[in-house]
Amino acid sequence: MRELSVVGVRVELPSNQPIVLLREVDGDRYLPIWIGAVEATAIAYEQQGVKPARPLTHDLLRDILTALDAPLKAVEITELKDNVFYADLLIGDELRVSARPSDSIALALRVGAPIRCADQVLTEAGIVIPDEQEDEVEKFREFLDQVRPEDFAG
Repeated sequence: MRELSVVGVRVELPSNQPIVLLREVDGDRYLPIWIGAVEATAIAYEQQGVKPARPLTHDLLRDILTALDAPLKAVEITELKDNVFYADLLIGDELRVSARPSDSIALALRVGAPIRCADQVLTEAGIVIPDEQEDEVEKFREFLDQVRPEDFAG
């Protein structure tokens, strides 16, 4: 497993499909995962420090885990099958729960849990951005500074 950090979310054009971009912490690969608008909003809210008046689903799950004294230890993106990513939540000492990567990432950001990815998934779906495309990554980061979570609303 390799640890990843969340670069951010954006809308991929022309399909208007949200995407979360992860980056290998100790490497140079990026992992793009296409996600739903609700999950994109949840990730963007947390990254931008937006606190809704009422808890979102991922906030609720965080609060339930806290109340049950069942900490989220890590998120693991375990598999890519038929262009679908699979992930597990590692809860407490022994519990492993299957979850969508987008929900897992939104929850991990809320509790500060590490996000890891199987080497095989990174080998299959990870991309290396050549130096000449680093400007694109910088533009993406600038976009993230400007985008609002409401931009992901359907």
